Amino acid sequence: MARQNAFAPSSTGTEAPANGSGSRAQRVLVTGGAGFIGANLVRLLVKRRYQVTVLDNFAAGVREHLEGLPIEFLRGDILDDCLVQRAVARKDGIVHLAAQTGVAGSLGDPKKDAEVNIFGTLGLLEACRFEAERARRTTHARPCSPRFVFASSNAPLGRQLPPATEDKAPLPISPYGASKLAGEAYCLAYHGSWELGTVVLRFGNVYGPFSGHKGSVVAKFLHDIAAGKSLVIDGDGQQTRDFIYVEDLCRAILQALESNVGGEVFQVATGTETSIEELAQLVRETCDEEIAVTHGPARQADIRQNYSAIGKIRRTLGWEPQVDLRQGLQLTRQWFQQSQETLAKR
Repeated sequence: MARQNAFAPSSTGTEAPANGSGSRAQRVLVTGGAGFIGANLVRLLVKRRYQVTVLDNFAAGVREHLEGLPIEFLRGDILDDCLVQRAVARKDGIVHLAAQTGVAGSLGDPKKDAEVNIFGTLGLLEACRFEAERARRTTHARPCSPRFVFASSNAPLGRQLPPATEDKAPLPISPYGASKLAGEAYCLAYHGSWELGTVVLRFGNVYGPFSGHKGSVVAKFLHDIAAGKSLVIDGDGQQTRDFIYVEDLCRAILQALESNVGGEVFQVATGTETSIEELAQLVRETCDEEIAVTHGPARQADIRQNYSAIGKIRRTLGWEPQVDLRQGLQLTRQWFQQSQETLAKR
């Protein structure tokens, strides 16, 4: 259903987004904004002259990632309903990145995984609904609710054969996949029931700058190389993933915010299938070093083959990945080296 576009893109890519009067930049809340993806997204939004508020409890985020940026920062938890309502108030867009993000964490504490990923998402959607009702009471006009972009993954699809597509029935194999599926469902339900402009983005395997604190495979490989260790591959290394550079991902998030689309799910990846063994070889070539590779046990509830078809987001949002894996690994390694040099000087 078409709705008012509060995030019309500018012609130059640097001017403030249109808002009818042209008097101010649009206001965006980023939950989990001090995390890996958040740190990159916030920088893109600031560059585009959005007014950014970050809500983060530092369970996974790093405060230093946001140092010096002209943003409002709220320290707290997405399960705090009062804080969430205050954070959402008078916002034009919400990017919901905060989550329990790992399969391993969900296996260790499924209840906590559900609380954060299901009830945290539900609380934000409720705050958006209340904000739309508040706007209606104030202006006596048809409410234009905040646009809501939800970060998901292919985990809800689970046992489906690749490539991952938006029309396949979800068959999650982990509590994490189940909780993310519930979040997706609530986003679609709030669009269907109250016309909230919700967009679900299923991220591929994201890598890039500001991932130094992450346990993802690219970050782990680069940390091990810096420490002079061998690269340890879980299992036989034939499991596959679709690796997307974080800059490309953030552009997809921005285009979802700036669109009129609501109640839709999109795969956001590259459409390229890469095995972990192939990734290890690319990392070694990027570092131009002879690095040993060993194998460890396979991970529990690990999806064997995983990549996405991205035709829908290309057609609907006009988004296209621009950074290939080799180039992205080079850029990521440069950031890791610069980050280590900065830490050494402190």
